[in-house]
Amino acid sequence: MGESSDSVSIDIDVIPLGGKEFVVKTSKGSISVFVCGDQEKPALITYSDVALNYMSCFQGLLFCQDAASLLLHNFCIYHIDAPGHELGANVISSDDPLLSVDDLADQVVEVLDFFGLREVMCFGVTAGAYILTLFAMKYRERVLGLILVSPICKAPSWTEWLYNKVLMNLLYFYGMCGVLKECLLQRYFSKELRCGMHGAESDIIQACRRLLDERQSLNVMRFLHAINERHDLTEGFKKLQCKTLIFVGDCSPFHAESLYMSTKMDRKGCALVEVQACGSLVTEEHPYAMVVPIELFLMGFGFYRQKHFASSSSNGSNPASPSNRSCIAPELLSPESLGIKLKPIKTRVDIVI
Repeated sequence: MGESSDSVSIDIDVIPLGGKEFVVKTSKGSISVFVCGDQEKPALITYSDVALNYMSCFQGLLFCQDAASLLLHNFCIYHIDAPGHELGANVISSDDPLLSVDDLADQVVEVLDFFGLREVMCFGVTAGAYILTLFAMKYRERVLGLILVSPICKAPSWTEWLYNKVLMNLLYFYGMCGVLKECLLQRYFSKELRCGMHGAESDIIQACRRLLDERQSLNVMRFLHAINERHDLTEGFKKLQCKTLIFVGDCSPFHAESLYMSTKMDRKGCALVEVQACGSLVTEEHPYAMVVPIELFLMGFGFYRQKHFASSSSNGSNPASPSNRSCIAPELLSPESLGIKLKPIKTRVDIVI
């Protein structure tokens, strides 16, 4: 879905776009989980950012053939939507208590128990990355690895706290209004993508606007409230036992915090990939930039990309495709990064628009 000179070819015979939605009743309320793939395979759970669900947060990445062949070949994907963020969601009753970030993390473990999952790989974006990181700290034995996109880890600054309060007031009084959508688009995407070429708005921005219109504003307000009351996770990084791969766009509002997080985590178990000319939502804006780092990260766990797809991007010139690895910093291809020892990496991926 990202802006690229290459067209994205989807083979619907080999990429299972379908799935099944489950409503899991937890002690903290019901939560929607969309399951894609063979449930006999290892589990990959995802968690999206504020006001997004799996469709608006991970579709671009999974519509990239190389990423789909890698993830769907190795995993059954369990897309966990924040409460009330699923397609067609009703407004959560005002009688239901507001959930904290710890409540949301505890919901995740109840989802795992519902499906009989013992260990999982986690894939979260910004607020979702925070929830899954907290989950990994609280339930260390349940997490194999973390893939985090533009993650946050500190308590909100006064500026962010006040800004989020303004957004919550807009949600409460005006719903998903134009001003609010603009604020959310700034949270997700780079200015270059939002402004578009020659003043024309890109397809990805138009699609995101439509998907935001479908959100229940009061449900979004509840999730934003939980994130605005989050606590600092820095001290808990010492408890993490899993390897971590962090992506962040260099135009992301959370760029500095994501870099801070990478420096505070175990240097032997964390790799950082910065994507140039990209906002927070790397999965949608530049999904091709994620394929090679994820592939190398997963190789350390014994996962591999389906050979049938090996030539899917060899005809193109996309600089972030797995067939063109010269665009990735050489240290990413070192034995350390293949799972023997991961080290912090600052990888710049140039994207051709």
